[in-house]
Amino acid sequence: MTTSTNLARLLQLASPALPVGAYSYSGGLEAAVEAGIVKDAASAERWIADVLEQSVARMEAPVLWRLMQRPEKLNDWNDFFLASRETAELRAESVQMGYSLARLLNDLKVGTIELEEPSFPAAFAFAVSAWKIDPTAALQAYLWAWLENQAMAAVKSVPLGQTEAQAMLLRLGDRLAGTAEDVAALEDDALRNFTPGLAILSSRHETQYSRLFRS
Repeated sequence: MTTSTNLARLLQLASPALPVGAYSYSGGLEAAVEAGIVKDAASAERWIADVLEQSVARMEAPVLWRLMQRPEKLNDWNDFFLASRETAELRAESVQMGYSLARLLNDLKVGTIELEEPSFPAAFAFAVSAWKIDPTAALQAYLWAWLENQAMAAVKSVPLGQTEAQAMLLRLGDRLAGTAEDVAALEDDALRNFTPGLAILSSRHETQYSRLFRS
């Protein structure tokens, strides 16, 4: 497979057009808006940056890295990640997106994921392996896809202007290479998922009266 083909597959995998339903989730952001914690461009950027640093880069991304590096441990790390989800909504988000990506990969004849309940990181890692994508590039792309989805959720829920969202993506996007390096360097016993504010808000979102997103 050529380098250009690898790049095309990576862009396809990280694209917002990938039909896995990512657009329907805010990952707790909508609940933060409802609580008044996020109310403008500056507070949205602080929230997203904090979740990236304290949650995604400490658990989700390191698990993805291990899933890409240790495919023989696919089942173990998939179970570990699903057990780390703090709320029913956050768990359902990863399971639904994982199921959708796994079904898509099967329909495209890429392969079948031998997991009863694949998480999104597990399905993403499976595609990376099948398409022979460089894991380091895939990790950065995964972080970018998460960040882009958060920015688009902020546009809809804060609300935020498109130019403000793109400016935020420029600033936070500059951090991703360094974040990916830190993620790859984490030891197994350094993984953690202690974000009580996010967990509390996500729990509240489950019964939030009016909402645009499923998480």
